[in-house]
Amino acid sequence: MFMSETLFFILFSVGVLAVMLVDLGVFKTGPQSEVTFREAGFWSGAWVVLALLFYLFLRFNGGMVHGIHDVPSLQVVQELYAKQIQLGSGTYLDQLAVFQENMSLEFITGYLVEYSLSADNVFVFILIFNSFGVQKRYYKKILVWGVLGAIVLRLIFIFLGAALLQKFDWIIYLFGAFLVYTGISIIVKKDGEEEMVPGHHPVVKILSKYFNVYKRNVIGRFFVRMKTGKLYITPIFVVVVVIAFTDILFAVDSIPAIFSISKDPYIVFFSNVFAVMGLRSLFFFLSNLMGLFRFLPIGLGVLLSFVGIKMLAHHYLEQIGFGTLVSLGVIIGILTVSIVLSMLFPEKK
Repeated sequence: MFMSETLFFILFSVGVLAVMLVDLGVFKTGPQSEVTFREAGFWSGAWVVLALLFYLFLRFNGGMVHGIHDVPSLQVVQELYAKQIQLGSGTYLDQLAVFQENMSLEFITGYLVEYSLSADNVFVFILIFNSFGVQKRYYKKILVWGVLGAIVLRLIFIFLGAALLQKFDWIIYLFGAFLVYTGISIIVKKDGEEEMVPGHHPVVKILSKYFNVYKRNVIGRFFVRMKTGKLYITPIFVVVVVIAFTDILFAVDSIPAIFSISKDPYIVFFSNVFAVMGLRSLFFFLSNLMGLFRFLPIGLGVLLSFVGIKMLAHHYLEQIGFGTLVSLGVIIGILTVSIVLSMLFPEKK
């Protein structure tokens, strides 16, 4: 089972990296340019389509992820990651179909939660770029490398969280209480103009302490070597690290949220990868529509509170049949209501 999971993980990572390279445009020549609204819309849609195709793959071939090939191997994986479902007493293929259906539903629900929460990242990234005075032509490069760093850090975070949940069941209640608190904080938070002073940011202080930081950008390069041989990091590299650090701060609530949906670390990781990789395109798409979804932050607060309550009361909810499909419906409902209300009652200029 371990060998199959490792092989699938490697193949998945290579596939995502290949699409990312095309998205980044590494095969293009010529100067860097700003991302157009049309290009952002295309890639936002492309990552959503890829996520839906991966959902279909899990629905009909999800057993390949864990190397399931017979009833005993299926029961081992179910005991590890999906104790809440009943496989039934049918044939191996019947039981596998039940497991794969649940697996695919967990993925698409987790993806929807992570992608929705990514909308909040967009507005913070805009704040970071404005505060650091980054030119728009460098946005794409910074976001891709910042997101790539965030994925590596999330990978560590996810498998560490999965290991803790396997060993200490009570941690799920800690996660749940934290999410309820975070959701309520978002709902009651007063609107205000946020400010960020680059020199006071903890990442900037740490990098300035241990590295030589060049005072200006050099044609979008991350590093520059002086004639004396001394190596400097540029402000653009600093912003990449700030973006990755900021994403991890957001992951503090988004990753516990998805663990309320699935205990399978691979499903959690796959959901995060598709959501985070689509974040770069989502940034350019939503940054043009910033004022349109005024009630979305409140909707995200309600969403976090809901998944927190679900974690706190998971035993009771499982007994009354409150499964992944119902959770998916509730989450779609919360997001739909917040978007519809935003369009019906737009913010006055």
